[in-house]
Amino acid sequence: MAALDESLVPSSLLMSKEQSSSPLQVFFKDARNVFKLDELGLEIAEIAFPAALALTADPVASLVDTAFIGQIGPVELAAVGVSIAVFNQVSRIAIFPLVSVTTSFVAEDDAASKMATELESGDSERCSSENSELKELIPTNDTEKGENHSSFSSDNVTTVAKLESERKHIPSVSSALVIGGVLGLLQALFLISGAIPILAFMGVKSDSPMLTPARQYLTLRSLGAPAVLLSLAMQGVFRGLKDTKTPLYATVAGDATNIILDPIFMFVFHLGVSGAAIAHVISQYLIALILLWRLLRQVDVLPPTIKDLQLGRFLKNGFLLLMRVVAVTFCVTLAASMAARQGSIPMAAFQICLQVWLATSLLADGLAVAGQAILASAFARKEHHRATAAASRVLQWGMVLGLVLCAVLGIGLQFASRLFTKDVDVLHLIHIGIPFVALTQPINALAFVFDGINFGASDFAYSAYSMVLVAIISIICLVILSSSHGFIGLWVALSIYMSLRMLAGFWRIGTARGPWTFLRNQF
Repeated sequence: MAALDESLVPSSLLMSKEQSSSPLQVFFKDARNVFKLDELGLEIAEIAFPAALALTADPVASLVDTAFIGQIGPVELAAVGVSIAVFNQVSRIAIFPLVSVTTSFVAEDDAASKMATELESGDSERCSSENSELKELIPTNDTEKGENHSSFSSDNVTTVAKLESERKHIPSVSSALVIGGVLGLLQALFLISGAIPILAFMGVKSDSPMLTPARQYLTLRSLGAPAVLLSLAMQGVFRGLKDTKTPLYATVAGDATNIILDPIFMFVFHLGVSGAAIAHVISQYLIALILLWRLLRQVDVLPPTIKDLQLGRFLKNGFLLLMRVVAVTFCVTLAASMAARQGSIPMAAFQICLQVWLATSLLADGLAVAGQAILASAFARKEHHRATAAASRVLQWGMVLGLVLCAVLGIGLQFASRLFTKDVDVLHLIHIGIPFVALTQPINALAFVFDGINFGASDFAYSAYSMVLVAIISIICLVILSSSHGFIGLWVALSIYMSLRMLAGFWRIGTARGPWTFLRNQF
């Protein structure tokens, strides 16, 4: 049937067609196939599931670590808790921008490299077909037969060349390793040289019995900072290559080593908290070595020239994400400090609810990693339809995950709360906080998945500036609501904070702005 001439269609119908088409439809695209394990669904699952397991492996190892240290005494346990908090906060400032930027840039460079290879292979196939036609026209002679005697050596050269070509040349990998190594060394020097004043700032004064074990643990664990930053930079590389299994295997191997070495160094060699720190450092260097060994087999990490390092590109976008990390950290830290001002009981209840609230985000982070890797590759290849499908699918999976977590936490925390404390007053406040922890899970999941989508689209500037604006509004809400409504006010403010993060993601894609302008022509 011939196509209908739009000039014959009433303008009112054309207007209704345009009005019905909206970029917001990306959130509902192929919603019936949300659970379908097609090519896209399998790719998301293969990236997201190992990534989520790798993210949860380290917290589990830290819990085991804490259990061993708790056997020494309460002073040592408290001291190590302060040291771990310091180390994690300093590391987070460097880790999050580095890993996020690395994942996107490696995925883009890898996609560009594959496109170039496809073009070259296409040209070589055409050339080989032309050469074969010419060879048919040229008769063979004795000289050619003599040349065949050297086929063995030429085959060897070809094999070596093939093995060399299998290693990818991705400039962003070299950049990530250089920046990760430098940041790791700077972090180690900062924490070792400033251990005492940093601990004093955290409330561990010179006359505190916690000072000696806290300083010992922080100083020794800081020796592993270069390995931590390097391994996380390499995890970003593997995520960009859509390989989350290798980081999972390396993390599990390292954490298992830590768990095995903990009691040996602490109780057999009688090294106490120093033994725990040494075991942790060994495990981190093991993880880094495993990842580096695997990476060297896939990628040529030495750049041809210093100009190929792309340090400016990393630092520019890394600084934007650093702004974002500071904004996020400040909001959560401010909420905790305001809970502490309300007293020990509200603080204890708030801390338990907050840890559960944040721990569940690791599952959504797995989806965010998958979305980021797939989208970065699709944008690099200008495959907008694939980018749209991937964004739709991970958002729909995020919503489903959030609803499942909502049901599990809403029911499970009613009973599991007694595993954390026996205090009646604390339990009472925990039960007040459970509805907020449970009902915000769909919001949290979508907010974290939107982060991955924005990073995959290399929309770092919007992610940073929108997060700063969200933080400013959330801080005002925290100050006002916590002073007027106490414990409940804190959770209302945190719910507003996560809702604003989610809405910022909806607005960017729903209005088809920034890298999503192509959506205006798709629906």
